[in-house]
Amino acid sequence: MKTILNIIWLVFGGLWMALGYLLAGLLLCITIIGIPFGIASFRIAGFALWPFGRMAVPRRDAGAPSCVGNVLWLVLAGWWLALGHIITGVVMCLTIIGIPLGLANFKLIPISLTPLGHEIVRTDQPFAGR
Repeated sequence: MKTILNIIWLVFGGLWMALGYLLAGLLLCITIIGIPFGIASFRIAGFALWPFGRMAVPRRDAGAPSCVGNVLWLVLAGWWLALGHIITGVVMCLTIIGIPLGLANFKLIPISLTPLGHEIVRTDQPFAGR
């Protein structure tokens, strides 16, 4: 079932959201300071491309640098990526078939706002990052 939902997701919005993350990652990798943020954006692009069957869990070893980095991320790229998830999530929830896809969009909002200090794991291994 996860594979079918992921394929439907890919066709109806996942590809565009992943391209948004890739674009943000490329723009952030232009400077040396932005490289960690670009890598986080590339990691989330894979999650946005294939979200069903995976989840984001907080890392216990993430400290104050992750918090500072998340504030910078929110200002530089996070707000417009989260806005894209909100808009596409609402549009997808307008149909009964699109409700699971819209909920997947809403699941991606927290990681799009604060990606540093999180790890993406499969749902059958939710405690792999802890």
